[in-house]
Amino acid sequence: MALESAGGSIIAMLAELMVEPVGRQFRYMFCFNNFVEELKERKENLTLALDGLQKDVEAAERNAEEIKKGVKKWLEDANNEIEGAKPLENEIGKNGKCFTWCPNCMRQFKLSKALAKKSETFRKLLENSTKFTKVSHRAHPQRIEFVPSKEFTPSKSSEEAFEQIMEALKDDKVNMIGLCGMGGVGKTTLVQKVGTIARESQLFDEVLMATVSQNPNVIDIQNQMADKLGMDFKEKSNAGRADRLWQRLKEVEKMLIILDDVWKVIDFQEIGIPLGDGHRGSKILLTTRLQGICSYMECRKKVLLSPLPEKEAWGLFRINAGLRDGDSTLNTVAREVAR
Repeated sequence: MALESAGGSIIAMLAELMVEPVGRQFRYMFCFNNFVEELKERKENLTLALDGLQKDVEAAERNAEEIKKGVKKWLEDANNEIEGAKPLENEIGKNGKCFTWCPNCMRQFKLSKALAKKSETFRKLLENSTKFTKVSHRAHPQRIEFVPSKEFTPSKSSEEAFEQIMEALKDDKVNMIGLCGMGGVGKTTLVQKVGTIARESQLFDEVLMATVSQNPNVIDIQNQMADKLGMDFKEKSNAGRADRLWQRLKEVEKMLIILDDVWKVIDFQEIGIPLGDGHRGSKILLTTRLQGICSYMECRKKVLLSPLPEKEAWGLFRINAGLRDGDSTLNTVAREVAR
């Protein structure tokens, strides 16, 4: 029986010799230890590369950076291949030395082939790891979010203003919208809500928001927009920065730019904002305390956000001040303040 088994092994081995080059096949039979050492060395090198890359990834994650997909896939593949080598390593210990034709020869022959294949996989993974000069890139800034809170209570006026703005955003003839209202009436929160809804409903591919303020600074506005886009300016001059921002924004097919707290007429070209013939898919939504700004900026749609009616103002005041119905004396003074 042993002779028959040995004969069968030899026949099977000879059949394989007919498939691949004879020299390589004989290496599988007589250079088993070489394959073992080669696998061990390449596994160690791959493990070191894996450990180093994993540390780079952890450092990038602590810096709130986004890990590249290729790096994630390589780490997963490397871990899987190293784990997958364990059954082969277990077989190495079981394999007895065999220098003559015997039943173990065929097992050693096949094991050598498997070791060579796994070793080559390790080599390719190690080679690919050198391509990752950077494991991450700056994460895209978080989108504008509107989260209702006790500090903001939607009023009839804000609901009406919201509906008017959303209608104007869907109108192809309107490329600039002005939201007017006194300070503290809720303009900023309202346009944040507009930005979120506009993106979620896929009205726009990109929604950017920048605060302009009473003394507008072109560089600051450019930086705010660049941060939202994940851009780094290399240009030193305002004109150079404006040109690059212009080119970047023109790549977005449909875009909404929200400019909050505008006090003066803005030169879009100076900042680098394409509009009108420069970018038909671009719309501007600005907020201001001064109704004249809407006229000077040639807003095609003007929306007024009125102060709260007395009843709503009193309700909001009570909620934030923690007043109860029984506090009659205090409520009398509070009503005057709210009014």
